[in-house]
Amino acid sequence: QVQLVEFGGGLVQAGGSLRLSCTASGSRILFAMSAMAWYRQPPGKRRELVADITSDGTTNYADSVKDRFTISRDNAKNMMYLQMNSLKPEDTAVYYCKIPIRSDYWGRGTQVTVSS
Repeated sequence: QVQLVEFGGGLVQAGGSLRLSCTASGSRILFAMSAMAWYRQPPGKRRELVADITSDGTTNYADSVKDRFTISRDNAKNMMYLQMNSLKPEDTAVYYCKIPIRSDYWGRGTQVTVSS
């Protein structure tokens, strides 16, 4: 099935922006037909859903990131993105790209650190 690799994380000051990317290997058809999601795991806390997007582009966001983050996808490129604006120290976490159909699979994630 699909294998996912996240990249684009880094260190940024509060108020800044980062754009995360997720590249999917494997079946183009499976990717295009599947809902996708971004999760994150802050230090010392459990993993939480940040945003998700359906195969046709319908989006949903956690209240904590609504109006600041934007999830998007490009099915032709097997890519998913998370544009993060107005970053806060509370956004510091490891961010994971997720394809829900592979419930047992998690990649390495990408670290986002927001300094005050």
